[in-house]
Amino acid sequence: MRQQRWFRITVLAVALFAINAVARLAVRIGFGGSDTAQGRGSIVMFALVAVVLGTLAFRWCQYRRPSDWLPDLGVGALAGMLVTVLVGPFLSGSQPFANGGGEFFAQIWLYSGCAIAGTLVGYWTAVMLARDYRSRSLQAFSRLRTSRPRRVVRR
Repeated sequence: MRQQRWFRITVLAVALFAINAVARLAVRIGFGGSDTAQGRGSIVMFALVAVVLGTLAFRWCQYRRPSDWLPDLGVGALAGMLVTVLVGPFLSGSQPFANGGGEFFAQIWLYSGCAIAGTLVGYWTAVMLARDYRSRSLQAFSRLRTSRPRRVVRR
């Protein structure tokens, strides 16, 4: 079980870094590293990170408790963010602190915000559609309670 959990976390971190790597390489190769292209590439990358995490939150919350899937998603997103922030700039021909500490920490805040927003939207969508673990458990309980015949009490 432990291997499966770390495997999910690792795959998530690698997938989030791959999104960043593709966006950076597309901007570097296709657009020559222009500022406008870098800005648009960052927007697309952060939107894809939010969509991936939202989709995973929607899928995982249907069959597992939040105490099971939320740490996996959080650690995977954190690992993906660290690799993206620390290794990603080398793909663009830069360094992590080349534009200063403000830009570095702004990227961390933006990544964190998109990750949290995507996760919340995915989870809230599942709750709204009554597809999360708790809603399904309550539906099963109510079906079980209504399907039993009423007990007759003799006096």
